Amino acid sequence: MKILYGVQGTGHGHITRARVVLPVLREFAEVDVLISGYNFHMDLDGAIQYKKRGISLTYDSNGSVDFLETALNVHPFTFIKDLHSLPLQDYDFVINDFEPVTAWAAQQANMPCVAISHQAAFASNLVPRPERKSLVAEGVLKHFAPFTEAVGSHYQRYDDFIEPPIIRRKIKELNPSSGDHVTVYLPAYDHEFLSTIFQKNKEVEWHIFAPGCEKEYRKSNVWVRPVGKDTFLESIEHCLGVVSSTGFETTSETMFLGKKLLTIPIKNQYEQLCNAAALEPMGAHIVHSIGKEFNQTVSNWLKNGKELTVSEISDEYDLVAKIIAKGQKKRAEIAA
Repeated sequence: MKILYGVQGTGHGHITRARVVLPVLREFAEVDVLISGYNFHMDLDGAIQYKKRGISLTYDSNGSVDFLETALNVHPFTFIKDLHSLPLQDYDFVINDFEPVTAWAAQQANMPCVAISHQAAFASNLVPRPERKSLVAEGVLKHFAPFTEAVGSHYQRYDDFIEPPIIRRKIKELNPSSGDHVTVYLPAYDHEFLSTIFQKNKEVEWHIFAPGCEKEYRKSNVWVRPVGKDTFLESIEHCLGVVSSTGFETTSETMFLGKKLLTIPIKNQYEQLCNAAALEPMGAHIVHSIGKEFNQTVSNWLKNGKELTVSEISDEYDLVAKIIAKGQKKRAEIAA
């Protein structure tokens, strides 16, 4: 059995999930990997057979998706060429983590495509949404990376095809304790802006991890550091709480470690607004902008914020078995 695995490079969550799933998947099948995107900052362990431009979201420095810049960075002719360059006849089926090149190539070739992303969970109407539902954003979630089968991932089993969060081994191996600092991961904001904001709160130390930071530096009670595996793990292991955007993986890991969570959805990022709608009843503190009330909000959260937990996590082997079963079943249906 030979499988093509497509990974979206934008955001660290897709790559983090691939690092957990791929080693197990390779015990049962031969796997080639395609990664697409042009603004990712993390490497994927192991060989990558294909690197494509794909489609990536672009952010401004104020915590918002920049739609104009995103549109200008789409190269439709390159995308179409990439679709037709893949030797899909060499594979039994495609596994897709919100990656558009392999998804659309599989659809054109009438090949099974099993989605394993968090975004795939939104195929269910039972997954929480914000009060103002966006039909345009719902359409993007549905059509950005089309699939024939899904094994979605979310905080809870909202539907029968949805699995609980996948937690990477290095997070599972941590021994969390509550220290005197807060870990901050807000990649859509400029780190100089963030350091100025968090310096105003002297109650704790702040560890800001920023993709745009090349060398760590300190300002008063604020450390600004590049995004690195070991330094981030050490910080989150012993932090008092986490301030992050509302991406699925970081918020899941925060809850798994039993930390307080203050989360700021990236503006115009509908998936993160949906995550916020799911997290709020679980005890997370949701903030939609960094304004003049932000410092007081943070102080209240430090004093009264709830330490969160996640009720269940995925078993990698059980997850991979479900993925393979869905791919093989759909392949048999198409062949019949």
